Amino acid sequence: MRDIYGIEVEGFFVERFINMCANKNVKLWGTNKLQSGIIQTNVTINEMKTIKKIAKKTGCKIKIKSKKGIPFVIRKYKNRKVFIFLFFILIFSIITLSNFIWNIEIYGNNNISREELLNEIGEYGLKVGIMKSKIDKNKIKEEVRLNDNRIAWIEINIEGTNAKIEIAEAVQVPKIIDKNEYCDIVAEKEGIITRINVNNGTAAVKEGDIVEKGQKLINGWMEGQYTGVRYMHAIGNVEAKVWYSEELEESFIQDEKVYTNISENKYAVNINKNEINFYKRLSKFKNYDTIETKNKLKVLESFYLPIEIKKVTNYEYKIEKKEYTQEELEKKIIDELEEKMKKTIEGKEISDRNINIEKTEDGLKIKLMYETIENIGIEQKIVS
Repeated sequence: MRDIYGIEVEGFFVERFINMCANKNVKLWGTNKLQSGIIQTNVTINEMKTIKKIAKKTGCKIKIKSKKGIPFVIRKYKNRKVFIFLFFILIFSIITLSNFIWNIEIYGNNNISREELLNEIGEYGLKVGIMKSKIDKNKIKEEVRLNDNRIAWIEINIEGTNAKIEIAEAVQVPKIIDKNEYCDIVAEKEGIITRINVNNGTAAVKEGDIVEKGQKLINGWMEGQYTGVRYMHAIGNVEAKVWYSEELEESFIQDEKVYTNISENKYAVNINKNEINFYKRLSKFKNYDTIETKNKLKVLESFYLPIEIKKVTNYEYKIEKKEYTQEELEKKIIDELEEKMKKTIEGKEISDRNINIEKTEDGLKIKLMYETIENIGIEQKIVS
């Protein structure tokens, strides 16, 4: 880094001073006019000798307002041995820390938790605090692909003290039996048969039959008058009515959280998994929700340090009684039941929806039921 002077130039011929600097190829930057006849600008130390000559010729005065740059700092502290010692300790520490992994980022995990993945790759040799030279990326990727069928693809990149892991989760498909093997088609869940289409095999049920989970729907054999019983790979579709239900009971008078908009912050520092708390007392709130955030310190974009700042925020709330009307409580419970069933019925053909409301002594009991039409047949190998 160059030594830089911040200077102030004062005189009747400041414009002439600027023009002469331009003619002499003296670079000025950050130039500001403070008032008539006074400007503020920056110049390198190497050009100060030329600047002084130009100032003398133009009748201007120069005042040095600031000095910037590492060389100035070194000169300032050159007689302070402790500073020099600490400076080199800092440089040595940064170089040493750069040989380790202090942060791991994971991308692409939608169904697998970050903690689960960290534990898994940690067993194979990639975890916070490990030396970069001990990481065998190819071995880790191979172990993950071999031992975790939930992961179809994985890539590992080391940038500074940061490890970036990108994965693609495998799409789970139903187990399909080889077409040359004998199999039946059985019910994956209970229901009432609405349609059966047999391409290969013998129907074991008919429309209107009530079936249970695991019951045979299409037998993997056919019997002929002259050929007798012939085993085969059953093929066909069996559709049925299937029901899903959720039930919930709530009171007209309920305890509810009312936030006061008052919060408190507490801080802690984690140094390589050792935590130092800057708070000792418990929360001053009687009732509160807590949100915890952690941020790792980094010097550059990918140079993380083994230091983590933890912030704990407590949000105060009070418990208040709320009384619902029957209409309000019905809507509240139904919305909660719909939310609970959202994933269960997602993508299914819905044929009917029923709500049963029962009034209790102090509230309501509601049952929400969906009727769907779906293919319930799955293949099951015939064991001889």
